[in-house]
Amino acid sequence: MWRCSRRVPRALRLSLCSAHPRAWRWNSTKACERALQYQVGEKIHGFTVSQVTSVPELFLTAVKLSHDGTGARYLHLAREDTNNLFSVQFRTTPMDSTGVPHVLEHTVLCGSQKYPCRDPFFKMLNRSLSTFMNAFTASDYTLYPFSTQNPKDFRNLLSVYLDAAFFPCLRELDFWQEGWRLEHENPSDPQTALVFKGVVFNEMKGAFTDNERIFSQHLLNRLLPDHTYAVISGGDPLCIPDLTWEQLKQFHATHYHPSNARFFTYGNFPLEQHLEQIHEEALSKFQKIEPRTTVPPQKPWDKPREFQITCAPDSMAASSSKQTTVSVSFLLPEITDTFEAFTLNLLSSLLIGGPNSPFYKALIESGLGTDFSPDVGYNGYTREAYFSVGLQGIAEKDIQMVRDIIDRTIDDVIMKGFEDDRIEALLHKIEIQMKHQSVSFGLALTSYIASCWNHDGDPVELLKLGSQVAQFRQCLKDNPKFLQEKVKQYFKNNQHKLTLSMKPDDKYSEKQAQMETEKLQQKVSALSLEDKQQIYDKGLELQTQQSKAQDASCLPALKVSDIEPRIPFTELAVALAAGDVPVQYCAQPTNGVVYFRAFCSLNTLPEELRPYVPLFCSVLTKLGCGVLDYREQAQQIELKTGGMTASPHVLPDDSHLDTYEQVPFGVFFSSFCLERNLPDMMHLWSEIFNSPCFEEEEHFKVLVKMTAQELSNGVPDSGHLYASIRASRTLTPAGDLQETFNGMDQVRLMKRIAEMTDISPILRKLPRIKKHLLNCNNMRCAVNATPQQLSQTEQAVGDFLRSVGRSKKERKPVRPHVVEKAVPNGCGGSAHVSGCQIVRKLITEPTFTPCQMKTHFLLPFPVNYVGECVRTAPYTHPDHASLKILARLMTAKFLHTEIREKGGAYGGGAKLSHNGIFTFYSYRDPRSTETLQSFAKAVDWAKSGKFSQQDIDEAKLSVFSAVDAPVAPSDKGLDHFLYGLSDELKQAHREQLFAVHREGLIDVSNKYLGVGRSTHGLALLGPENTKIAKDPSWIIR
Repeated sequence: MWRCSRRVPRALRLSLCSAHPRAWRWNSTKACERALQYQVGEKIHGFTVSQVTSVPELFLTAVKLSHDGTGARYLHLAREDTNNLFSVQFRTTPMDSTGVPHVLEHTVLCGSQKYPCRDPFFKMLNRSLSTFMNAFTASDYTLYPFSTQNPKDFRNLLSVYLDAAFFPCLRELDFWQEGWRLEHENPSDPQTALVFKGVVFNEMKGAFTDNERIFSQHLLNRLLPDHTYAVISGGDPLCIPDLTWEQLKQFHATHYHPSNARFFTYGNFPLEQHLEQIHEEALSKFQKIEPRTTVPPQKPWDKPREFQITCAPDSMAASSSKQTTVSVSFLLPEITDTFEAFTLNLLSSLLIGGPNSPFYKALIESGLGTDFSPDVGYNGYTREAYFSVGLQGIAEKDIQMVRDIIDRTIDDVIMKGFEDDRIEALLHKIEIQMKHQSVSFGLALTSYIASCWNHDGDPVELLKLGSQVAQFRQCLKDNPKFLQEKVKQYFKNNQHKLTLSMKPDDKYSEKQAQMETEKLQQKVSALSLEDKQQIYDKGLELQTQQSKAQDASCLPALKVSDIEPRIPFTELAVALAAGDVPVQYCAQPTNGVVYFRAFCSLNTLPEELRPYVPLFCSVLTKLGCGVLDYREQAQQIELKTGGMTASPHVLPDDSHLDTYEQVPFGVFFSSFCLERNLPDMMHLWSEIFNSPCFEEEEHFKVLVKMTAQELSNGVPDSGHLYASIRASRTLTPAGDLQETFNGMDQVRLMKRIAEMTDISPILRKLPRIKKHLLNCNNMRCAVNATPQQLSQTEQAVGDFLRSVGRSKKERKPVRPHVVEKAVPNGCGGSAHVSGCQIVRKLITEPTFTPCQMKTHFLLPFPVNYVGECVRTAPYTHPDHASLKILARLMTAKFLHTEIREKGGAYGGGAKLSHNGIFTFYSYRDPRSTETLQSFAKAVDWAKSGKFSQQDIDEAKLSVFSAVDAPVAPSDKGLDHFLYGLSDELKQAHREQLFAVHREGLIDVSNKYLGVGRSTHGLALLGPENTKIAKDPSWIIR
């Protein structure tokens, strides 16, 4: 996977966010104490300990080591977390845009000396209980991480990763498949045209359909032009075909050596075992070398530079005449200066973060554009950091005006500085981030330290956030103008300054296609008859290899018997507050953080207001409330909470496909705070519920433009999701709601709203939605906190609910068929839920008839995103478990080969949703209708039963790795709260998964997936397609 830096404004690159939503012990005990016993100079399995440091603010102990024989560096972070992580990182510094590190990242995972079978990486996804497996190519390093909670699994995956990285086969056919190749359109027919194929080739074509990526890549290349940052590490699709197999092997030999490696482990597994395995299986086989991979410092400029580039017009953007982007970027000091980097990171957030920041006020609220430019803020991914600020969605004539505003804003900040409250809000954000526990903390840490460590910085210093905050406070105390002086030094007086602008060119896509055609002609014209015959023969050989049954017996694997037979049950209590509002309490080790959620049904909302619910949710906490205007509200939210959000949710019933919670009319509210700030947080919710401000039309316009721009920018990265949502639209009653809230319909609605000259009719809809939503009538709440905090929390939540009004008149549901369904508790079936019952009001549509719809969204992409959905069986139905295993089986044993290996798509497979929708999908796919044929072939394959018991067991392992994904203390009990899923229901489903057998898999294939069995829906996002255009059964949008 290629990592290109993208716009992520933040206080800190250490984003302690969840990736997968098992509890673990968070008091800093056994693992940390064991690690503190190590002594500097101690020798362990070929390694020498160089440093042992306690980092109490992150509840961990850091142990630094080096390998005696090779000089390989090693960092172990001991923490009482069962989700253990390993990563190995190499500094990879390409000097051209052939994408050699990216193609190598793919190819090393295709087989190794000990594990010579094809594609061991993907095969291990089905032989493991991993919670994460991937690989990343950044601009100057390549990272291979995995995580798991099972010690045996950890050793298995470590063995595969070590052999892949240090002893890969690097076969030519694997290079052809993963990188690029010339091949006939139909490999079996030498009369068909020769074309470019390859997974990375298509991945990068897809990546650069995103205009934000184009801009970010050019910014990096132009601002740091002296060395490796001047090229595209992921590969330019026009340069990838210049890469040779020999160059690939040479790059591996010079870069993938232990002397150029950094090893990282995290969690509560014993360090000694890791060191022994890494030494014995890999490092003991190498001698130390001097890697020539250092990135030299960028020579600073003596005067600013300017560049202009072009991109394709954005058909989803609000205005065709305002699609220009401009930014001003400044080179900053090296990221290895830890405190300076910390300071500039905070300074960046003060400059661009939220409606109180100077650049938000000056640029976003100017009305000139739609949102900040890509890569806005501090970027610490390269040897020298940089700061960038600008606007997208502007008219070309306004470029100079934006530049002038940036210069003026810098002058204003130097003169006025920052308010104390804004600085405190930012430091509060760091404090709460350190306490908030994510299940992917190890992955967050390895990503956080990767760039600094890559350039020989001290990763342990980077983790000492407490001392950095203390030093920062001292600097401000000693010199009140500390930050203003930094702005003057790095922005006002900095000659290494780049102004980059990008404007749309109507012929951009045509020109790109023409350049690819010319590149292809150049390659083909240089071929002799013998070369052409060889290409044909190689194509057949590759096709044969891809179709051949694979013997994966050399790979290590867990057994189904290694899976825990029972889930740990979570103790919950439900009590009524303010009369009749059920509140679920879950006592968890949350580090002094309180998590509050609420869910409000909107069954009375008129249907014409449904499409505006996502916009209502987006702006609800951003327009002001009570006596606070929107700036003051933003300040209070930052000072007192870790964030306050509202989002629309469609909650399907677990036992009936035509039933769902009253949701377009359901909004999920979520927030968290430090214990000391709980009354303030609940007071803010009271103000938002009782007196939200919907009068601020100018700021509403700003928020609408930003929302529309973000949705438009997100389509290229999430095309398969949009295709799947559309394909399922007509299969269940809830499907239409999903399309309305989260599909292309929502993208297009926001485009239309952003184009409106008079936005007041939309603004007037918000108080109407508020009347149906922000009251206690159909509300339930949930709290996760430490046992000691629960009584205080109960009081605060009760006060909030008593302050919230009720609907004065009885409103009738829009949908008349409402059934009440009690969520199991102590009386009704769950021994682990005490107290009252939560009653979910469900809407059933007895007259609903599913129908097939095929939709093609025409978009100017060179690749496709394909989705096909089938209506099957909901969660509690006995067939659901078989369908879930079947989806994984089809992905691993058939679709991966057909769609990725043969078809060249970056990704594809099958999955089953909780609501019983079975989805086939592909991602960044050069094919379209052929992929739909592959989906049909996959069904035939499943019906024929061409799979073994070993295949079924592997699919079970893969499914259980997701079912048993860790759940953070903050999220315990959420499935019960939202979906009514008790632990007993989950355990019953678990036993159904264990019981899945061959005959059941064949049976559900025939029963649901065959032609004419269940209703199918199809959707495609991508370029014009002559076959589809001629087929009247397709709707072209």
